[in-house]
Amino acid sequence: MDIVQRARNICLTPNTEWPVIAQESTPASTLITDYVVPLAAIGPVAGLIGGSIIGTTLPFIGTFRTPLLTGVVFAVFTFVMAIVGVFILSLIINALAPTFAAEQNSAQALKVAVYSYTPAWIAAALRIFPVLGVLAILGGLYGLYLLYLGLPRLMKCPAEKAVGYTVVVVVCAIVLSMVVAAAGTIIVGGAAVGAGLLSDSATGRSRSRDVQFDKNSALGKLQDLGDKLEQSNKKMESAQKAGDQKAEVAAAMESLGTLLGGGKRVDPIAIDQLKPFVPETFAGLAKKSSNVEKTGMAGIMVSKAEAIYGDDGGHHAKLEITDTGGVSGMLGLANWMNMEGEKDDDSGSERTQKINGRLVHEKASKRGGDNEFALVLGDRFVVSATGTVTVNQLKAALSDLDLAKLESMKSIGVQK
Repeated sequence: MDIVQRARNICLTPNTEWPVIAQESTPASTLITDYVVPLAAIGPVAGLIGGSIIGTTLPFIGTFRTPLLTGVVFAVFTFVMAIVGVFILSLIINALAPTFAAEQNSAQALKVAVYSYTPAWIAAALRIFPVLGVLAILGGLYGLYLLYLGLPRLMKCPAEKAVGYTVVVVVCAIVLSMVVAAAGTIIVGGAAVGAGLLSDSATGRSRSRDVQFDKNSALGKLQDLGDKLEQSNKKMESAQKAGDQKAEVAAAMESLGTLLGGGKRVDPIAIDQLKPFVPETFAGLAKKSSNVEKTGMAGIMVSKAEAIYGDDGGHHAKLEITDTGGVSGMLGLANWMNMEGEKDDDSGSERTQKINGRLVHEKASKRGGDNEFALVLGDRFVVSATGTVTVNQLKAALSDLDLAKLESMKSIGVQK
């Protein structure tokens, strides 16, 4: 595969390139290693150079650079999630196919996802200059157009259903991205310290499959997760060999749910159960607006309650209570790995630590920006607060909530 020629053609002449792609039988492994990996690396590398080496210049403040270690950890995290994102999008495309009278085909769905991401990956090169990074959004928007053109040709959905198919795929992808980002906020906060341990854990697991770790240890939990993923993958392979596409899709969704759920499937609590935890006043401020919702797709759902508080003096705060449900495994991973870290510079301080078994993240601004305080309950619920009030005020306001009761609900909806 000529990666340069393919990238140029899919971006400049997609109407003629999609039919060519539809006829190809490129193995998934080759598609990932020869096309996805090189292009997906552009953004993280550019972001690392732009953020940690070139820096962002702000009026009256000067040039701000992200610490190199933090930049490297974030670049690696972004790169890995870019590849994961491709697989998630392909699973969504394939799972929704019957709804829009399209044909389920995991290989074709993966190609649609991969090549639709192309302009976003290329445009991410602009991140080398932080002030131009926002223009990379245009690449993502053009990718939506490529998705719209590719679905009828590769998934064989009727032309009149292509718009609806595209919209639903995009909405599902956005919801999943938001959920992953919300959970990742806690993880990335301590990633600089935890990355080394995570790497060692992965290496230890790959060295010998005969070694059995303590089930309650970080390595033991990762080992158990790996075993469950292996079982799901075997189901998918069996269904593939039998030509049973429905069983293959079900196994694929099971694998995704197992991965994001940390080895189990978790259905989030109902919004009526979450709503009572949002008070009428918070940190001395009156509630201005609130919202509760339960979103996602089958097997990967999340519940969320949030409220905005403020006063006439311009002070404001935002409270968010999220039941990560189907992606709670990501929070569990952060806890298992003891991901903790701390940094302090002229812009503010940030710290992630474990207090009484709970993962806690706090961030204080030294330049008049919003402060943050968040904690994870039961490896599942994320309770976070941001605002112009101090971190101590946010912390005190959260302590006034019935956190023990929320934490006691951690087993509701859990399916082994």
